[in-house]
Amino acid sequence: MILLRTTWNTLRVMAIDARDGFVEITRNGFALLGLLVIAAALMLSARPELRVTATTHLLAWLEARQITNTWSPAKSFAALERTTAGDPLDLPAEQASVTYWLSRKYNVSPEPLSVLVAEAFLLGERANIAPTLILAIMAIESNFNPFAQSSVGGQGLMQILPMQQAHKLAQLGGPMATFDPLSNLRLGVSLLHDLSVQKGSIDAALIAYAETTKSRESNYLERVLQEEQRLARITQSLRQARTQSEESRTKMRPVRWQAPVRSDSISL
Repeated sequence: MILLRTTWNTLRVMAIDARDGFVEITRNGFALLGLLVIAAALMLSARPELRVTATTHLLAWLEARQITNTWSPAKSFAALERTTAGDPLDLPAEQASVTYWLSRKYNVSPEPLSVLVAEAFLLGERANIAPTLILAIMAIESNFNPFAQSSVGGQGLMQILPMQQAHKLAQLGGPMATFDPLSNLRLGVSLLHDLSVQKGSIDAALIAYAETTKSRESNYLERVLQEEQRLARITQSLRQARTQSEESRTKMRPVRWQAPVRSDSISL
């Protein structure tokens, strides 16, 4: 019994000593770390070139870790879902021709442009506005730059003014929606449609649209209509070529053989 008590007291004393030693080492370690930090701060303040070098290395290390932590193949594939782009060859012939023509003229990649062209044709049909006119407005307003901004605050493809369209932008997610190409396009077409109903004609609506987007160019209407005519000629030429091709195929189609009327005699 006495031996057990002695052993227990010995272990207790050893545990207490170990705890006190650990606390003392930790305290001294923090004190040493604090002295090192103070010494490093004094050295960096005395030598600016060392501070710049240390900052550069630290930022590079943080950026490398950020890239390593955020990029992954799965996330890169997810980014494709957020990309406003498509294959122009998947479009109907008229839309594909317009896409490539605009791509060459305005130095815009045809893949993202194909999505805008397809959307313009879809919205034009719904709003009873020529899709070539919608595309012409985008060309004159922003040169198909979805991040364009005018000196008076017009933003995006259709140069929407966020303050004037705050209510509609709220339905699309807020003011930053002006930089989403499809949201900007839809909002611009909606605005043009409303103006055409109010003013009674598309020409008057275009003039009002120029005032709404603060487009002060004196020849704005003329430039838009000229560009619309160029695009319309592309679609018209394709329709004419398709019509001629169908007519030629109809003429060349062989007449189906039919049995002659049966008679008692056969003439040779």
